[in-house]
Amino acid sequence: MKFWMYPLFVIIGASSYGILSTIIKLAIRDGYTAAQAVTSQYYIGFVLAVIIFVVTHRKLPKFGGGFTLVIAGLFTALTGTVYGKAISYMPASLAVVMLFQFTWIGMLFDCIARRRLPKRIEVIALVFLFGGTLLAAGVIDADLSGIPWQGWAWGMAAAVSFSAFLMSNSRPVEGMDMQTRLLFMSFFAAIAITFFQEPKILFDGTLVDGLWIYGLILGVFGIILPILLFSIGIPKVGAGAASILSAIELPVAVTASVLLLQEHLTILQLVGIAIILVGMTLPSFANRKIALKKL
Repeated sequence: MKFWMYPLFVIIGASSYGILSTIIKLAIRDGYTAAQAVTSQYYIGFVLAVIIFVVTHRKLPKFGGGFTLVIAGLFTALTGTVYGKAISYMPASLAVVMLFQFTWIGMLFDCIARRRLPKRIEVIALVFLFGGTLLAAGVIDADLSGIPWQGWAWGMAAAVSFSAFLMSNSRPVEGMDMQTRLLFMSFFAAIAITFFQEPKILFDGTLVDGLWIYGLILGVFGIILPILLFSIGIPKVGAGAASILSAIELPVAVTASVLLLQEHLTILQLVGIAIILVGMTLPSFANRKIALKKL
């Protein structure tokens, strides 16, 4: 497989996360709570993972990877939970900005793990990403004085949790294929979400009464695609580069809200999206330039 495909897998996986907030808003419009929608995402995601495993394997799964998969599954569920908490205390646009602190936090984690300093081009890319995020999320003129400290705390927790999720996915598990890894990660995530969210949807009829439609969409784009694609791409590109590439999530989230929720898109937001895209591509261009000089 050509190397350029691994960053592409990370971008597609992060893009799939970008539509989740819009789908959850649509579920809320239909009378469901955010907690119910998130819970359906993880339960149906696990069912889909079981189906994929059964179709591709003819034997019982053999657990491996131990702590790595448990942690990855836990942070998968934890990110959705604490991000939902942040939204309950602050506007969704500001919560997105807080979540996007994962770009520099993920880079910090990667530098600590590899015992290295960030490259100059990585720092420049992060500056572009942060500035573009402020514009694309539409919070330049927002009044932040009334935001309680709990909102900032939950928002930062979401960023740390997502960074940890990316970091845990950067570790390959020897002898385990993608489908088996998906099965165990989604299983541990479903177990964790049982304690964090609304497990009673399995018994009170909410899930079969129509919530399953949203759960199916959320399960595909919030569990199946990102776990599979991140499991392939992140071990090859590294957690630091994955943090930068995953910034595509915000432009996708803004675009989805405009197309599906008819939200207004300003010129500043368009400029912010363009800046994010530039920030994402800077490291790749720099690496390509270095490679060409070596030829």
